[in-house]
Amino acid sequence: MQRKHKESLLGVDIGGSHITASLIDMTNTCVVPNSYSRERVKDNGVAEEILEVWINCIRRSLDLGGADGSNVKIGIAMPGPFDYEHGISLITGMNKLESLYKTDIRAYLSTKLAIPKENIIFRNDAEAFLHGEAHCGAVKHASTALGITLGTGVGSAIHSAGITLDANLGISAFKEGIVEDYLSTRWFVSQHTQLTGKEIADAKPVFDSALSNDPVALDIISKFTTNLSEFLYNFSIRERPGAIVLGGNIAKAYPLYLDKVNANLVALGIDIAVVPSALGEDAAMLGMAYYLNGNCPDEAVLEPKEIVYLDAH
Repeated sequence: MQRKHKESLLGVDIGGSHITASLIDMTNTCVVPNSYSRERVKDNGVAEEILEVWINCIRRSLDLGGADGSNVKIGIAMPGPFDYEHGISLITGMNKLESLYKTDIRAYLSTKLAIPKENIIFRNDAEAFLHGEAHCGAVKHASTALGITLGTGVGSAIHSAGITLDANLGISAFKEGIVEDYLSTRWFVSQHTQLTGKEIADAKPVFDSALSNDPVALDIISKFTTNLSEFLYNFSIRERPGAIVLGGNIAKAYPLYLDKVNANLVALGIDIAVVPSALGEDAAMLGMAYYLNGNCPDEAVLEPKEIVYLDAH
């Protein structure tokens, strides 16, 4: 009698500028190191170019881990707007992945990877990130938590009673625009251009310059710290969570601003710990694995609350 192969779980984290994939070891709640694959993505590239990078990254991870493609479930953490049930991209007007608008991503991946459509599951990236951190990361001991991902866009999620839901606050009204106008990569790029006349590709040059005490970079980070503090105040005043966890590429520079953010919140009467991700890019992949493994309640029972923005001053 032929022995049945154990089903493999592949976690995939897709952002505006990257894709990361790895098989997940649910016994030890970690990625399988030798299956780890990561690629840069041109956020405004043509559809075929983006999809080819995704396919190559996923296929490499499966090959490195020796997974049987016919017996694998793939969980993909994807930024919105996206039709997660049907696997169709609805991203438009977001300055990222625009060329994939209305593309049936599930059907494309199924065909190219020879994996059944029903074995490819999508979930909001902020949800997946917070689900991972809540189960085995930075906020695993908190009964309620908020998760924020800062990068090409701004993701947000709420975790309570084992249930994680997208809060979708990146496009909410904030100051003179929306949240993403003040907390995402494009804000750093815009600020740097305005103050120096020099264009940069992302936020990293600002953080690098701040480490050398560059006054312009320090000014930009000071403004960002104020913006983030006000946003987190508005986000947490209604929910009163036990903790807030930050993820994404911008959160990697947390030593430059997080202590001040926490101090600002305390001054505003919000005594809630804001902590950096403990799992980094693994958080969303682990969150997807928990989701695929059925380690979460029926998420339809929790209705997201309307967030009412208040004056932080």
